[in-house]
Amino acid sequence: MRIFKEEQRFNQLWLIILISISTLIPLGLFIKAYLENPDNYSSSELIGLISIFIVATGLIFFVKLSSRIDEIGIHYKFFPIHWNYKTIKWSEIEKAYIRTYDPITDYGGWGLKGGTLWNRSKGQAINISGDIGIQLKLKNGKKLLLGTQKQENAKSIIAYYKSKFN
Repeated sequence: MRIFKEEQRFNQLWLIILISISTLIPLGLFIKAYLENPDNYSSSELIGLISIFIVATGLIFFVKLSSRIDEIGIHYKFFPIHWNYKTIKWSEIEKAYIRTYDPITDYGGWGLKGGTLWNRSKGQAINISGDIGIQLKLKNGKKLLLGTQKQENAKSIIAYYKSKFN
């Protein structure tokens, strides 16, 4: 039995810098306003506000895309949206292949994208980084793209299981 596994997280340097700047500027403004006029906020309100900012911006680093391909099918979990793996059985898949795509123009960026708010004809995408994905066309007409950083491994395992089940 051959198995493909992959886990991805939002850990790109540009993203960390962007989040840091977008957190530090508002925090700096709140602290400045507090220092200029301490009557605006109590110390506990300021500490609570800082804590909320830090927790809210830190949540993105808990997001994780987990993918698994085995003899049953293709499994994926986009934590914290999905707490358990979603499984697409080989019998439900019309076509599966690796492709290059443009995350921004095709799906509106990275994360859980597409579907109702974007280009419906392309289906849904679940991706963390990059522009390579496992494209699935299901027998029910739906489309799903799962981002991958291990395109060669994914390509060979998909070819292996397609030859067994088709």
